[in-house]
Amino acid sequence: MTDDEYAALDTDAQVAVLRDVAGRAVPLFGLDVGSLDLVLHGFNTTFALVTPDGERAAVRVNTNSLARPEHIAAQHAWLHAVTTETDVRVPDPYRTLDGEPFATVREGGGEHRVVVTSWLDGPDVEDCDTEQAVALGRAMAALHEHAEGWTLPRGAALPSFTGPLLGDEDRLSDTSLLDTAGHDVVEEAMRRARAVFEDLPGPRLVIHGDLHGGNLKWHQGRLAVFDVDDAGIGTPALDLAVATFYVRDAPSVEEALRAGYAGRAPLPVVDAAAFETLVASRQLLLANSLLTSSTAELRAMAPEYVHRTVERLRYWLDAGRFLLDPPG
Repeated sequence: MTDDEYAALDTDAQVAVLRDVAGRAVPLFGLDVGSLDLVLHGFNTTFALVTPDGERAAVRVNTNSLARPEHIAAQHAWLHAVTTETDVRVPDPYRTLDGEPFATVREGGGEHRVVVTSWLDGPDVEDCDTEQAVALGRAMAALHEHAEGWTLPRGAALPSFTGPLLGDEDRLSDTSLLDTAGHDVVEEAMRRARAVFEDLPGPRLVIHGDLHGGNLKWHQGRLAVFDVDDAGIGTPALDLAVATFYVRDAPSVEEALRAGYAGRAPLPVVDAAAFETLVASRQLLLANSLLTSSTAELRAMAPEYVHRTVERLRYWLDAGRFLLDPPG
């Protein structure tokens, strides 16, 4: 099956293909399949594995991930270090029987990389309340503190976040979904964002890069962080801006996020206008990522989401503040 043939499948058919891929990968990690249930079919696709003896694990097929082998090695080394050296709850990765951080499964004419991690109990947070936002701020600060003294192992690497698309190919600027006015908005937003990234102060270290409620779990009053597929080398201010994007229209939650961080470590030093630009740059990244996705449901969202992107960015360019639900 070619990439185009897979992209043309509906959601159920895509999941069926990927469940087979995941099922063939599991034994390569020394595990047996008792059950394999879909958790999420989104940018990547995750299944909940239960082995015949009751062991639980998360199995993810990297369907849209741009992570190269050296990136996955770095992600898993970082997760294991966080597990063993901090109080932040994260999944601990499994290795294959050959000692590799991922398995490769051929499907049709292509290959899928599959990773397995320990299971995290609890529901996904989705929309943070103030208590969860405080916990997220503290966890983020703890990750940054740990990263300041942690180095990548030999043979591992992570992308360097030096622009608003974080190294991804720019498909948004030239998409046919933009009219002339929309193109002008995106062009100006890109220009401002690139200028801020070029002058961004602060240390450059490993950051999660995608800290929002969909990548958090809450169990017995404790937060857990997962999905480090977007991890890279960047500044703490960018990590905080990404998390802020998702809570921007809930002022008390945004304040709680910052308070949680400040309760553990000093907030990143960044000019207010530059920080707003970092928040807005997340909109550019998300719209661009949607245009590269092979997931049927996400592809169908693209026209409406690009329109919404232009509305949000236009408001930010005019008002100087990014909002998810701008007036008018």
